[in-house]
Amino acid sequence: MDTFKTEQFFDISQFPNKDIFDGVEDVWEVLSKLEEYIKSQFDGGLPQNYDKSKMVFIGEGTIIEEGAYIKGPAIIGKNCTIAHGAYIRDYVLTGDNVKIWHGTELKHSIMLNDSVGTHLGYIGDSIIGNRVNVASGAKTANLRLDGNSIQVVSGNEKIDTNLRKLGAIIGDDSQVGANAVLNPGTILGKKVLVYPLTSVRGVHNHNDIIK
Repeated sequence: MDTFKTEQFFDISQFPNKDIFDGVEDVWEVLSKLEEYIKSQFDGGLPQNYDKSKMVFIGEGTIIEEGAYIKGPAIIGKNCTIAHGAYIRDYVLTGDNVKIWHGTELKHSIMLNDSVGTHLGYIGDSIIGNRVNVASGAKTANLRLDGNSIQVVSGNEKIDTNLRKLGAIIGDDSQVGANAVLNPGTILGKKVLVYPLTSVRGVHNHNDIIK
């Protein structure tokens, strides 16, 4: 990929909070804005039908099953499902029709419309595109073992993101198979297929098959 602009990976035209991407050059930069952006929404950008003390906003039609835990601050879109045993941590922003199933943990991440985090997975410091399925047991590793900032490795080029934590960027309509691991700084284009049990790193173009 020659560039890492938002439109390379996502159609944000129907995303309720698409303005968070304003002014972003490389798509991962939006994660640096996430905390401030969510706080600003609770300062007046949201309807008032939520508990301000918890800083958790739940969109109309969303189902929160008994036993799910939303720590917040978090903004959950319309007609989502947060299943029993799901754990939504700080600074999560989802679009509409998102599903987080049993045992999956979501932290400091953006999930666009119609995306799914299935059972027993981990999505941290990541951006998940529209209609993406992250299958059971799949993980986005978000921290280097040496603790240094994450680099995006594209061919022979290494781009320093200046982020200590960065999981994955997963483009629209991609599929991540069961128990796959996306290593820190993994970038997937649109319609990428990751086979189960695969360890993935680096940058992958649209329509790639990784196995």
